[in-house]
Amino acid sequence: MALDRLGSSLYGALRKVLRAPVVDEAVVKELTRDIQRALLQADVNVKLVLEISKQIEERSLKAKVPPGISRREHVIKVVYEELTRFLGEKPVPLKIKPSKRNVLMLIGIQGSGKTTASAKLARYYQKRGLKTAVVCADTYRPGAYAQLSQLAQRTNIPLYGEPKNKNPTKIALNGLKQFTDKEVVIIDTAGRHKEEKSLIHEMKTLEKTIKPNEVILVVDGTIGQQAAIQAKAFNDATPIGSILVTKLDGSARGGGALSAVAATKAPIKFIGTGEKTQDIEPFVPARFVGRLLGMGDIQSLIDKVREAEVKVPEKKMRAILTGKFTLTDMYEQFEAMKTMGPFKRILKMIPGMSYNIPDDMMDQAEDRLKKWRFIMQSMTPEERDKPKIFTASRIRRVARGSGTADKDVKELLKQYTMMKKMMKTLRRKKSLPFFGKKLPTG
Repeated sequence: MALDRLGSSLYGALRKVLRAPVVDEAVVKELTRDIQRALLQADVNVKLVLEISKQIEERSLKAKVPPGISRREHVIKVVYEELTRFLGEKPVPLKIKPSKRNVLMLIGIQGSGKTTASAKLARYYQKRGLKTAVVCADTYRPGAYAQLSQLAQRTNIPLYGEPKNKNPTKIALNGLKQFTDKEVVIIDTAGRHKEEKSLIHEMKTLEKTIKPNEVILVVDGTIGQQAAIQAKAFNDATPIGSILVTKLDGSARGGGALSAVAATKAPIKFIGTGEKTQDIEPFVPARFVGRLLGMGDIQSLIDKVREAEVKVPEKKMRAILTGKFTLTDMYEQFEAMKTMGPFKRILKMIPGMSYNIPDDMMDQAEDRLKKWRFIMQSMTPEERDKPKIFTASRIRRVARGSGTADKDVKELLKQYTMMKKMMKTLRRKKSLPFFGKKLPTG
């Protein structure tokens, strides 16, 4: 069961409680069974499932309902708290000291996603204003340097590597000498064996030599409960380590991996939620469970908007508010939305939206935005700045150039007119989506 399906199942179980005329023992017991089934299908350990469901049932039926909330609200609160508790309750942030060099060393077995995770972490801190760099100390996998080089170039992150050198310790030391001016230096190491002893031995050797601020174990989220074996071996070896769980975007066993790692008490600090370099986020159990249950995660949504925001000069803002909103402005807004990720991921962060919109409808909206981008790219600068000049012949030309139909171009122009009207009404509210600051008045 993918995490999406786990979330959908848990959300469905809670909806039964919300719709029940009376929340009695029978309703609570059915909720407990539904949660058990959903967690077991997501590969969560049986013992852990029984422990969670027992706590949910006992607290829902026996605990005193706090004043000011109903029994129904109490039950939902209990489910949220128990699921959060077994994933770690409080987030454990990675301590990065600005203006100083912070060295992060990534380890993991082959195929766990270390190389991609190195680029993601570098990009994550780069977007937060820190000077970052990556060192490729993987001397075993032939394509490691080439892959990391490609990812680093795409995000303009400095990379150090010696493809012909077979000594990872020397490469790491040389890389650190190269990057004395960086604030975050990430060292990608080789995942040579699947046996934990050799993995831990390699980690200890490198760790003693380069003395990183933190060693991060990268765990593949698709391996389910087996993730606990890696996490435990690592956690037993060093108290300074943390965990980054990858491939949680559509993992069949993601719930098992997360719960297994959490059960070891090794701190999960980051999770990978997709294939792109921006698809990484700090692991905050309460936010993660909130999204799973369809309660949303407004803070993550705000963070994504801030990262994607388009800085609009004050003069241009005034023009937009007085009706001078062009297709170029609209295109910039679409580009900002695109950097936030797929619609589906954004909607998961909005309370009540996660599982209420059918997948095919979201896919249609995604496809329509892509089509509109192609159409706007096929227009001349004059057409984008002065949409009123569009005639039937111009519409036909743009449709042919973008590989779309005339009706698609007309639909875009209609949407643009609606957005232009909406922009005028926003003058009273003093804010615009993605612009990231209050709008001027007067």
